Amino acid sequence: MSDSVFHGFIRPAPVDWLGDGRRLKVAAMMGQARRYVLAGIMLPFAASLAGCTPKASPSVPLLGAFFPSWLLCAVIGILGALLIRVIFVRAGVDDQLPWRSIVYVSIAASIGFGFSLLVYGR
Repeated sequence: MSDSVFHGFIRPAPVDWLGDGRRLKVAAMMGQARRYVLAGIMLPFAASLAGCTPKASPSVPLLGAFFPSWLLCAVIGILGALLIRVIFVRAGVDDQLPWRSIVYVSIAASIGFGFSLLVYGR
């Protein structure tokens, strides 16, 4: 296998930045610094993704397991949007919609958010 081919992709020619063969050491140092910078940037975002405490997490017991309430709201929103689509097709309104996918996603989100507000108050 050629040195310039790596798993089917063409690898760019190595650059000798310092001119004395130390490019691998410099590249390794740059990669390590890049990882530290990336970790420093991602750490605050990862900390903000912490979930709710078990006492306050909205969950629904279904079939012996606890599912998040947003999942139930999303399923109800999708089923509601499917029902509205059937009604729109029978009424002939579906052909008049300019952007059907955006309209039906918005309807599903509205039904899901409305159900969440009515049932869970959130």
